[in-house]
Amino acid sequence: MPVPVPRQRDTPAAESGQAGLPPHSLTLLVIEDDPAGGLTVPEMLDGEGNRIRIRTARNLTEAARLLTHDVHCILLDLSLPAGAAADTAVDELATLRQVLRIAPRHAVLVLTSEADAERAAEAVRVGAQDYLHRDELDGRLLSRAIRYAVERKRADIAQYKLAESKLRAQENARLERGLLPTPLLEGSDLRFAARYRPGRSRALLGGDFYDTVRTPDGTVHAMIGDVCGHGPDEAALGVELRIAWRALTLAGLCGDELLATLQEVLEVERPNEEIFATLCTVDIAPDGRRAGLCLAGHPAPLIARPGRRAQLLPYENSGPALGLLPRARWPRRQVELGGTWSLMLYTDGLIEGRIGKGRERLGQDGMVEMINRHLERALSGEALLEAAVTEARRLNGGELTDDVAVVLLDRVAGGQRPPL
Repeated sequence: MPVPVPRQRDTPAAESGQAGLPPHSLTLLVIEDDPAGGLTVPEMLDGEGNRIRIRTARNLTEAARLLTHDVHCILLDLSLPAGAAADTAVDELATLRQVLRIAPRHAVLVLTSEADAERAAEAVRVGAQDYLHRDELDGRLLSRAIRYAVERKRADIAQYKLAESKLRAQENARLERGLLPTPLLEGSDLRFAARYRPGRSRALLGGDFYDTVRTPDGTVHAMIGDVCGHGPDEAALGVELRIAWRALTLAGLCGDELLATLQEVLEVERPNEEIFATLCTVDIAPDGRRAGLCLAGHPAPLIARPGRRAQLLPYENSGPALGLLPRARWPRRQVELGGTWSLMLYTDGLIEGRIGKGRERLGQDGMVEMINRHLERALSGEALLEAAVTEARRLNGGELTDDVAVVLLDRVAGGQRPPL
């Protein structure tokens, strides 16, 4: 009787359940040289009393066709001749290695003679879940071995995923150190605070980035930026731009010259030409009373002073986002800060959340009103930033879809308290 060949399905192994015990009967794929001859697989029942279904293949080509999503375990006869699969002439376990390549998520049992224990043990080291001897092949033992192999494969996959998640966490920690650096403000009288929240579900990092450094002449430079998108590639690009900004700033570049060089970095490093980044930079004079402001497609910072309502800094004549226009220019505008002030830089994730169930966004005006309400409650520093992000989420009716980064710089003169 010919071996039935069911239609191959594309369902991924991890989703179909073969790495764990199925809700109904198990299916075993037997790969051996002579299905009409020597090897007889006894009838078996699983742990729930259901009959274990058996399929038989004479070689690996046939096995690949029979390896559909509902197969849970493979029983491979190690006596299968090397000629039954291509290029298996040298390695005694080459057939097993090929099975493991075509079925990386399936449990595999190998069948050997009792005199071939060494090769059986080596098969387990190569990747099989267990081995059996032909002369002890009864239904009860084989059924138990199949269930054990399926559970062990599930445990192996879970262990692999755990190790993979730990490695990803380590990589994210390295990226986080790049995106969210320690400010270099030694010798400055400015106070620094920041908040960061990625927009992707369960993500640690997004495309937003910021930095603050003090150069030897006493000028404090601050920056916040946003790479379009919020995946790992955008996070990596954000790290590159932030590090480039710090290096260029410490090398003495500022304003249009610095942004033009950053655009060159972006154009070289971005994965495709559709990627761009917005940026806001401020350079605060050593006396703390004035600053230069450059905007590259980015929302203007917010400033608060004692006895006055918070407002946005001027944002006319800003330049385009980095990566949009070749040979673009970014005007640097001089702004007066005063003696005591708080300056808040933010990304558009804070202002693009919705207000309630409608389509209306919070926007910059709504953000300014929100900050002023918190000022009336005498919030400042870290508490102010936390309250702002929390309220933006509440108004949105849940998590914000875009990344959010907020940086706050305070300067206090003459014993006054910071306005923010």
